[in-house]
Amino acid sequence: MIRVLVPRERQPGETRVAATPETVKRLRGRGCAVWLERQAGLRSGYADEAYAEAGAELFQGDGPEAAERWAEADVVLAVQTPGAPGTEAEAGGSGLEALRPEALLLGLLNPHGDHSLIERLERQRLSAVALELLPRISRAQAMDVLSSQANIAGYKAVLLAAAALDRFFPMLMTAAGTVQPARVVVLGAGVAGLQAVATARRLGALVKVSDVRPAAREQVESLGARFIEPPRLEEAPGEVGGYAREAGAVFLEAQRQLLAPHLAEADVVITTAQVPGRPAPLLITREMLGLLRPGAVVVDLAVGQGGNCAGSRSDASVDVDGVTVIGAGNLPASLPQHASALYARNLAALLEALIQEGELRLDPEDPLLDPCLLSHAGVCRREDLRPARAGQEVAA
Repeated sequence: MIRVLVPRERQPGETRVAATPETVKRLRGRGCAVWLERQAGLRSGYADEAYAEAGAELFQGDGPEAAERWAEADVVLAVQTPGAPGTEAEAGGSGLEALRPEALLLGLLNPHGDHSLIERLERQRLSAVALELLPRISRAQAMDVLSSQANIAGYKAVLLAAAALDRFFPMLMTAAGTVQPARVVVLGAGVAGLQAVATARRLGALVKVSDVRPAAREQVESLGARFIEPPRLEEAPGEVGGYAREAGAVFLEAQRQLLAPHLAEADVVITTAQVPGRPAPLLITREMLGLLRPGAVVVDLAVGQGGNCAGSRSDASVDVDGVTVIGAGNLPASLPQHASALYARNLAALLEALIQEGELRLDPEDPLLDPCLLSHAGVCRREDLRPARAGQEVAA
């Protein structure tokens, strides 16, 4: 029987959980034993009693039983890395250091930002799958954590903007006259951007969308928004592996010039442009912020990677000459019940794919695992994610 452990998340502001009663029942049906730390789902709206009814075995995170569970677990399902920098202290006998060799960790492990992760995995001889690096192939659609969580981020970004804006989103006809609809510009037509478009349209706003990929036009227009054509340059970035490629300086400058007249008309701007493993492109400079009218709102979803908008600060709202700039970091954690439900289903789908004939089998050469398997039984498989040592140069 495969022993699956689900800990309570201890990162500040993290309210999600890696399993729900639904997925506990699903994993139990695949022959797994599920051990869940008490109150792991409380902040997501899932009571311990619901987990117990679904077949989970509950344990106290700060008790002696915790050390036994961690030492015996075959798989740990987590949202973020247990014991990562900035995390609340783990209870005694828990965390990566308590796992047995060759145990498997699945989660959003922040491999580009957590510089101690590879070393910790090697030291404990662990296997680990970083869900951020899961390939966007047909087999992985049900496991696509980034898409499920980006949907939530795009939706919530529009609600934040609507709450902060000094006017209505929809057009209203009143006895005092007609109120014109708000004008929204969305930068980036990925999953988060398209959900932002759909949500803003539902609220009655007029929406324009900018993306570096001309092919995004069809999706944008199908949602009732207007597409802003990208610059026509030879170095246009396009996409690779389902993600937009990093744009060069010349392209970014041309894009900013094209955006300027649209920003001057906007009431709301939502920025979503991110490139895996790279700083977010700066799409709105300090000078461009001056084009927005006082009372306008910018929601920056890329603030965790440096931000698309100058002056944005993570999990903070900043006033820049009358323009409200909201740095929206971990928005899925603000809707933890649905975020956890989707995330847990993604994890369950991935784990089910790794279970064959009742055993957990990791094939490092499997196209599903090759990009996202950071280590296999302690052997690092992504040397490009290892921090450069002093005196070494990072390869371009």
